[in-house]
Amino acid sequence: MTALPLPDRTITEVATALRSKETSSRELADACLARIERDGERLNTFLAVDPDTARRAADEADAALARGEGSERPLLGIPYALKDIFVTRALDDEGRDLPGGLPTTAGSFILEGYRSPYASAAQERLEQAGAVLLGKTNCDEFAMGSSNENSAYGPVRNPWDESRVPGGSSGGSSAAVAAGQAFFALGTDTGGSIRQPASLTGTVGIKPTYGRVSRYGMVAFASSLDQCGPLARSVHDVALVLRALAGHDARDSTSVDTPVPDYAAALSGDVMGLRLGVPREYFVEGMEPGVERAVRTAIDMLRDLGAEIADVSLPSTDRGLATYYIINPAEASANLARYDGVRYGLSAGADELSENYARTRGSGFGTEVKRRIMLGTYALSAGYYDAYYVKAQQVRTLIKDEFDAVLDTVDAILAPTSPNVAFKIGAKVDDPLAMYLNDACTLPVNIAGLPGISVPCGLSDGLPVGFQVIGRAFDESTILRVADAYERAAGFADLRPPTSVDA
Repeated sequence: MTALPLPDRTITEVATALRSKETSSRELADACLARIERDGERLNTFLAVDPDTARRAADEADAALARGEGSERPLLGIPYALKDIFVTRALDDEGRDLPGGLPTTAGSFILEGYRSPYASAAQERLEQAGAVLLGKTNCDEFAMGSSNENSAYGPVRNPWDESRVPGGSSGGSSAAVAAGQAFFALGTDTGGSIRQPASLTGTVGIKPTYGRVSRYGMVAFASSLDQCGPLARSVHDVALVLRALAGHDARDSTSVDTPVPDYAAALSGDVMGLRLGVPREYFVEGMEPGVERAVRTAIDMLRDLGAEIADVSLPSTDRGLATYYIINPAEASANLARYDGVRYGLSAGADELSENYARTRGSGFGTEVKRRIMLGTYALSAGYYDAYYVKAQQVRTLIKDEFDAVLDTVDAILAPTSPNVAFKIGAKVDDPLAMYLNDACTLPVNIAGLPGISVPCGLSDGLPVGFQVIGRAFDESTILRVADAYERAAGFADLRPPTSVDA
């Protein structure tokens, strides 16, 4: 095994150690909990941690490993974290429901203290796989943000430089993995909220095809864009987690009933003969020179490994931002109407219903959430619906058609993940447009419903840079194969922030 400290190792490494009895799930959980205790408050990565339940689950995993179950369950005994956008519930030693469980706030005061009566599909599937839940990670409120500065519970700090953001909205999950507080974490990706924080923290993050992973029990933001996926330290790790998560779920009407391959089996390390497209529009104006240099070097490396590199064009890319910021707020406006101060969550307690709505939402929602509700309500209002929302859906179809046409000629698309490295906390909070531009390279993938993965491709000014691979619908195997081949050749799999090293 690697000489890295225990909590900084990959799932693949510690799973091997678990099966050979070189370590135990309890030891892994204790190592992660020690990191959370040491760094969690400073980095503000977690909103809720349950050490007792985690240790009990680890002990159960150790018993299962002793029975020889590890070879068929690669996540058995592996500690992980959930973005606080997934509802959770707790079980006792006999698998019966306990009241409460970890709270689910979605990073908002309007859900402060809320405890779900049921579990999300993501939690259920990871429990079936034997993974050990440590707690819930901080996130931008209702997943609305690119920096994790919009959480009602304060910003998350990037372990590479604590004066900088970790990306968003899954910044707590990405920072927790980067800092060795969990071996993997789940995030959600509506316009880049897995891939962009993976890029900024030097981790690997995959957004599966829309419909590949169940969204049951995932707090809704923009329902035609949202998708669940893992962040981890290697491509092989995210392949293992994705296989556990993926599959049809009748409780999610958008879930697609299509076979789930063995993603890890596709990781051959070989890209010989693959044709990979590089869209000229993705090297956007304002991209940091160090980022462009690192990404172009990664593309050259894949060429050296035997892939054919082709110049391609996605001409509607520059319309993606405007399209996204009509569809996204419109759907958010509809989804967030359920927070009315009546059924659950915060209530202002006013006598008049309309006044109770206004006071509850006025005090419960943060600035960015209010901004998007107003934008979305405007776009859906009489007289503007056809001019904005309908037009955005038409452009959405155009963007998807362009992706499909290009992907008929290439096996996958290569692009930057983010146009910049992690920026200073507070640097863009007063300029929403500058903040939204952070997702210029990721949000078209959500608009088209395609899978995308971000893998580290080096450092610029001492901070991580991410490299994105985009694929055909339900062809996660190919993008994982390309990312894995690059990761093996480039040697960046052991990138760790200096703050994660044990004293």
